[in-house]
This record gives sequence, structure tokens and C-alpha cells, in this order.
Amino acid sequence: MAASETGCDHYVRSCLLKAPCCGKFYVCRLCHDAEENHQMDRFQVKEVKCSVCNTVQKAQQVCKECNVKFGDYYCDVCHLFDKDKKQYHCQPCGICRIGPREKYFHCTKCNLCLVSDLQGNHKCVENVSRQNCPVCMEDIHTSRIGAHVLRCGHLLHKTCFEDMCKTGAYRCPLCMRSAWNMDEYWGDMDKEISQTPMPSEYQDATVKIICNDCQCHCTVPFHVLGMKCSNCGSYNTAQDGGLEPPPAPPAPQ
Repeated sequence: MAASETGCDHYVRSCLLKAPCCGKFYVCRLCHDAEENHQMDRFQVKEVKCSVCNTVQKAQQVCKECNVKFGDYYCDVCHLFDKDKKQYHCQPCGICRIGPREKYFHCTKCNLCLVSDLQGNHKCVENVSRQNCPVCMEDIHTSRIGAHVLRCGHLLHKTCFEDMCKTGAYRCPLCMRSAWNMDEYWGDMDKEISQTPMPSEYQDATVKIICNDCQCHCTVPFHVLGMKCSNCGSYNTAQDGGLEPPPAPPAPQ
């Protein structure tokens, strides 16, 4: 018998999990965690209850009494029941991922499954997925929300990255490097600054900066709209000290 369209907001399944911690039945661990003051260990689930005939039985894909399929997909490690989303269990990650498997690879150093396009084409950060998302501070590794890899190698939830883009924020929240190629924007900054001269008393003033993109320390012309790194051309810079006024004109002879 095919899986019936029941479940919760998180998963489509025809059974409830018996929480090994408190013995209560919930459709999924997320529903449990939202109601209880503790978390369910999905890997310790031993029993489920059929949503059709209410038979309590060992965790398996098909009800032993009424033969209803609890989920089109079932993992006997994670005890994940759900409709078919091309899921697969990644042994190194230790959890199930949404596939299809052939479009992803497991990066050993990052310790995370990434899309195949990023194989050999991303900056590795050791165990990066074991950190929380720096925007929402929620877990990334076991999250049902996909991860976005920034140019610097740090991770955000895809939804958090999209929200960040909407607000105009362009820096990684962790290392402050530019999150994407900013060359076009820096070109626009060049034009705007060339068309916006500073008052005469500041025209020759300089300031020490540190570049968030290349980490270079340099002394550059001061401008209220932005200070451009003389090494890499980025305006993603921070002032490193006060203004240095222009040299005084030579005294008249």
C-alpha cells in the first residue's frame, strides 16, 4: 500500500515516532523538540506507531498490520520517513541529505556534502558545517535548510544569505571579506568618488586603512564615501587610525 498523505509541516509520513527520551509519540523530532524542553535523538528511535491502524511496532518502512507504507523514503539509520525527494544517507555526514546523490560530493575537509560544481572549486574550511549559521545562530549541519558557501569558505543558510543580499550587506559576518565579486560595484564607487570632490581642507588628507579582502595595511586618500585599498582595489576597508592632514605649505622666504 502506498504512503498516505499525512504527517506534519516538516515531513510527509504515515507514522509517529516514539521518543526514546520521554516515551511520547510525535510525527517527527522537530515537532517533539518544539513541544518539549529536551531534544529527541533520532538515532535512538526504536518504535513507531502507524497513523492508520495505531499499531506500535519496531521502526520499519511498512506497517506489519495494515501494510501501509510509512514513507516513500526510509532510512534505518536516521529513522527518517518522508516522501521521495531523492534523499540519500551520507555516511561521513552521518545524516540524510536531499539529493540526488550524483549531484553532490562529500568534502572531507569541510566535512559536508556540497554540489558537484564546487568540487575543486571552493575554499575549504575545516569542519565548517559544525559551526552555527552566523546570521541566525542555528545549526547548519543538520538543518533542513540548504547551506550557501561564501567565497571565503564560510557557510550561511541559503535563506539567510538571500536575506543578507536583500539588505545590501555584502560582507561575510565572520571574516568580513566580500561575499561575492564586487568589481562592478567598486567601479561604480570610483565614478561616484571622482564626481564628489571633498572640501578643500580635506582634499589632500590621507588615512591608514586595513583591507578586509586582502588584509593589506596602506595609507590612502581620505574620502567620506569610501577608502580604496591600494593593493587590491577593494572598498571593503576599515579606517586604522585618525586622519593625517596634508603637509603644511612651505613657509614664504
